[in-house]
Amino acid sequence: PYLDATGELKTKPTQHSVKEIRGIGIQPDIIVCRSSRHINKELREKIALLCDIDIEAVISVVDAPDIYMVPMMLHEEGLDDLVVKKLGLGGGELDISDWVELVDKINACKKKVKIALVGKYVQLWDAYMSVIQALKHSAVFHGYELEVVWVDSEGVSPMLVESQLKDVDGVLIPGGFGIRGIEGKIQAAKYARENQVPFLGVCLGMQCAIMEFARNVAGMPSANSSEFDQGTPYPVIDLLPEQKEVEAMGGTMRLGSYPCRITSRSLAGKAYSEKNVQERHRHRYEVSNALRPKLVEAGMKISGTSPDKRLVEIVELSDHPWFLATQFHPEFKSRPTRPHPLFRDFVGAACRHADAREQAGAVAAGGSAATEDLTATDLVDEQGKNH
Repeated sequence: PYLDATGELKTKPTQHSVKEIRGIGIQPDIIVCRSSRHINKELREKIALLCDIDIEAVISVVDAPDIYMVPMMLHEEGLDDLVVKKLGLGGGELDISDWVELVDKINACKKKVKIALVGKYVQLWDAYMSVIQALKHSAVFHGYELEVVWVDSEGVSPMLVESQLKDVDGVLIPGGFGIRGIEGKIQAAKYARENQVPFLGVCLGMQCAIMEFARNVAGMPSANSSEFDQGTPYPVIDLLPEQKEVEAMGGTMRLGSYPCRITSRSLAGKAYSEKNVQERHRHRYEVSNALRPKLVEAGMKISGTSPDKRLVEIVELSDHPWFLATQFHPEFKSRPTRPHPLFRDFVGAACRHADAREQAGAVAAGGSAATEDLTATDLVDEQGKNH
């Protein structure tokens, strides 16, 4: 660590750590030193001598403004070559051009895109780590810096939702379990639908979007999920008939990778550019096949299903700039240099929304300035007449 009081780096904690792991029979081959300052040659030699490793195996990693810059630092320090050498892997020269391009894009981002993440675990933001990173992958792809607006779904109400979401460029409702905060998520889905704000629902987020649509558009005012209200007359989200007989713990869980068939001429079809995909699931409840026709008649488009068409995987709205929700978890397949197609297109729509808001703000500001100039001119003219 670097001590501000003395203005120097201290190697004692590193020495002590190595001593402790040696005590249980582990001898390190490489030591990676994280610090706010770069480690000079003198300190490297000291660590190498006292910890009995080669000097080139002492790797310095300084604090970085973005975690995706760290692999570049490790490469520049020669860590990849060291690992290959230690493991005897051989092989040719490492091609990191994709990662270099990624870091260049991150550094070049100037504009911001604001995405509201509406959930009940927002105080523990790392509960949504995969979703956040998937959003970031896509924001960088479009050349924007991501700003996540954390919205606690328990605090969302019809009276407050506009003030909470009026300045965002997209709304995302992630997965989850349990009734707490559900009505707030439904209000957020309603706001996005009615105000033409790009929307992405994931797992429970899709179920909330469907409940909202059923209540306010499809003529099922008390629609709910049987997970939350077993007495609802409109269980638009329900267990499948064969699931209701299962009593074993976890026996109703649909878990893992499953195939999904995509409908052409849809947001999903445009994003994937293929008809059959594999996506990862973790959920129990499904869209009710008994009430599915009422949703479709009211304008909800089912753009992704299981191959046998029994299970709804993706829904979207055709009369909205970008409104899509999935029963699966697309965030699990997003990568820094290959953002998931649905996240990529959702964030792309949010970026367009951000640009439109910026342009509208500029026009409004210009109009206000023109009005002020006109008022000042009128005042001068009036004063001239009085004289």
